[in-house]
Amino acid sequence: MQRDLYIIAYDICKPKRLQRARYFLKGFSTGGQKSVFECFLTQGELREVISGMSHIIDENADRVHIFSLDGRSNPHTIGEAIPPKDPEFFYFG
Repeated sequence: MQRDLYIIAYDICKPKRLQRARYFLKGFSTGGQKSVFECFLTQGELREVISGMSHIIDENADRVHIFSLDGRSNPHTIGEAIPPKDPEFFYFG
């Protein structure tokens, strides 16, 4: 089962939808901060995230961005970088 790295970021206007989205995405993430989540997902999980978030947000007021990243890339961080909760998934050097 192949998992790919995705960054999922959102901007949600209403606190109730914001809380639902945050709770939903925490079930798929290995780390992140506030409205940005790092997720290693299978294609089935990605479809589940897209469907779940589509049911949570108001598509006329909110937005969700899902970025596919190459897990072999070498990201640059500025500020305090927090290691992932499950480091077996990936390594950032």
